Amino acid sequence: MKDLIIKRKAMKAKKPTFRRQDSHKKDRLGSGWRKPKGLHSKVRLCKKGYCRSVSTGYGSPKNVAGLSREGLVKVNIASVNDLNIIDNKIQGVIINSSVGNKKRLEIIKTAKEKNIMILNLKDPEKYAAKIEDAMKKKRQDKDSKKKEKEMKAKEKEEKKKEKLETKIEKEETGEEKKDREKKEKDKILTSKSESL
Repeated sequence: MKDLIIKRKAMKAKKPTFRRQDSHKKDRLGSGWRKPKGLHSKVRLCKKGYCRSVSTGYGSPKNVAGLSREGLVKVNIASVNDLNIIDNKIQGVIINSSVGNKKRLEIIKTAKEKNIMILNLKDPEKYAAKIEDAMKKKRQDKDSKKKEKEMKAKEKEEKKKEKLETKIEKEETGEEKKDREKKEKDKILTSKSESL
């Protein structure tokens, strides 16, 4: 198996990059491979001096086709429960891109416990530490925002209390004015009654 993987590596090193016919001439054409279908196409006819065409000879050996560099079968995973099915000697894990950081961290930890190789991460431990740091920072930011909100709410309440107090004071002064007006009216009335 290891010999075949080494052989595949050597074959892939020799393999040309297959480009679409005339993609170097016209910008609107992408460089990704398309099968040439023209009647007079020199690439389709495999003429010498033209870009190489895709053929079965460039494929990797059958027994190793689709395996990872380590010779493991690639298995896509989206949750921690999927790890229970995997055989760590034959299979390797690829964590789906749709998986969030929280689940990803759990998957990395359980894979480490079960000695399962994660193929789409170079250094899983380093990556896990990075995720944990990001999560801690996020929590701290959330807590600080919460504290700021609480402080603002307290300030608003204090301002409301101050406004209410000033209103009450104004109302009291209004009542005092009314009392004064009453007293003045009483004086006027009493003076009129005395004069009569």
